[in-house]
Amino acid sequence: MGTHRSDLRGIARRAMVERDFYPDFSPAALGELARISVPADGTGDPQVRNLIHWQWVSIDNDDSRDLDQLTVAEVAPDGLASIRVAIADVDALVAKDSSLDAHALHNTTSVYTSGGVFPMLPDKLSTDLTSLNERQDRLAIVVDMRVAEDGEVLDSRIYRAMVRNHAKLAYGSVGAWLEGTGPVPDAVKAVEGLDAQLRLQDRVARRLKARRHQEGALSLETLEPKAVFDGERLSTVLVERKNRAKDLIEDFMIAANQASVSFLKAEGLPSFRRVLRSPERWQRIAEVAARWNEALPAEPDARALEAFLVKRREADPLRFPDLSLAIVKLIGRGEYVLDRWQDGSSEHFGLAVRDYTHSTAPNRRFPDLITQRLIKAALANASLPYRPDELQFLADHCTRKEDDAEKVERQLRKSAAALLLESQIGRRFDAIVTGASNKGTWVRLLDPPVEGKLISHAGGLDVGDILPVELLHTDVEHGFIDFAPVGPAHNSNRSSH
Repeated sequence: MGTHRSDLRGIARRAMVERDFYPDFSPAALGELARISVPADGTGDPQVRNLIHWQWVSIDNDDSRDLDQLTVAEVAPDGLASIRVAIADVDALVAKDSSLDAHALHNTTSVYTSGGVFPMLPDKLSTDLTSLNERQDRLAIVVDMRVAEDGEVLDSRIYRAMVRNHAKLAYGSVGAWLEGTGPVPDAVKAVEGLDAQLRLQDRVARRLKARRHQEGALSLETLEPKAVFDGERLSTVLVERKNRAKDLIEDFMIAANQASVSFLKAEGLPSFRRVLRSPERWQRIAEVAARWNEALPAEPDARALEAFLVKRREADPLRFPDLSLAIVKLIGRGEYVLDRWQDGSSEHFGLAVRDYTHSTAPNRRFPDLITQRLIKAALANASLPYRPDELQFLADHCTRKEDDAEKVERQLRKSAAALLLESQIGRRFDAIVTGASNKGTWVRLLDPPVEGKLISHAGGLDVGDILPVELLHTDVEHGFIDFAPVGPAHNSNRSSH
């Protein structure tokens, strides 16, 4: 065995191959890459605006290097807020049907694992030449929207521009500052007026969010454990939680994705849609709510489900992520569809929005690159880059590969958890039951936040029960962790019925 990081890298590569991903770029793709030496430049093109002096910023994870979007806001003379999202023009360097494009089309997504990142596009592009890096001028597609006081997006425009990232910011520090639990980040203090700019963005984002939740957008909170390394050794697993900075970016991206569809619809063009259909297992969701004496309507109703979720989060924040995960599984998976506007549009049940796509992350998601190419064709009055039958195939293909990527990432989260615990056989932990059925009983440790299976004496337990468990066995390669209960369960949500 090597170091923890190299062990996980090996597991990740094997998982990639098993799911029919290319973990490496072909010689042809690398040959194309070698011939790309500078970022795309729109200087001198009359259709490309020069917006480098606007106070664009990026907000992302601390360790993110593939920066897909920048944001900026202002209050217009009429008192309305304008928000702009600049999206990296990846298509300017990655030509359709090139070898680089073929790799991206096959994988359709970057895969992020504890064993490393397997990027959809080479690092030279996705973290450099097509990334909206700090203090670098880059070609972008700008989505420009006007937002009313009540959070309604009144209108939007899309155009090409040169932009400059004036500050690379991180969710953690910006979120703590916006929430009043941390100082002004140094990167914010370094740019005059940036604190006021971010406060404005935060206010507009909260308007957008409030309006969506009034329409029934779901307040879900699932745990996403992340492996933390000390050098090459895995030191712990931490949960990344949402904060105001993450919400800001999410709200702006949702609005930009809707505006992208509206633009293509106005042009009479087909579009890739991201849909989450009304849940077929609604009756099962109603049965879950009934555990807390809450009655949901007979037919799917996003507003009613949202009201139930808000009430449960306030009443029991410890168990809420597990309730959220159960609801997510019952709602079902999102998918990509080819939806020509003449045929009507599908709805995203979880976000309570219509006419929704993915457009804001073309460095790491192929559907976003497809949407970008459609938009650029419309802006240039050029022929469509894809035939309808191609788009239909790609919608199905991207949905399948997204599912495969999530399975790889989930397997590596489990392998990292097993690796973290493999030296602690026999240790006792406090745990909460996260799943109980005839297929087995699963628990999540309260610290560290990893999940495993109870392999003995699990009868009578229900989701939400808290109990002490003993670690019996780990299998790092397959991500298996086995526990046994060592005491009675308590604080069951059943006691609050």
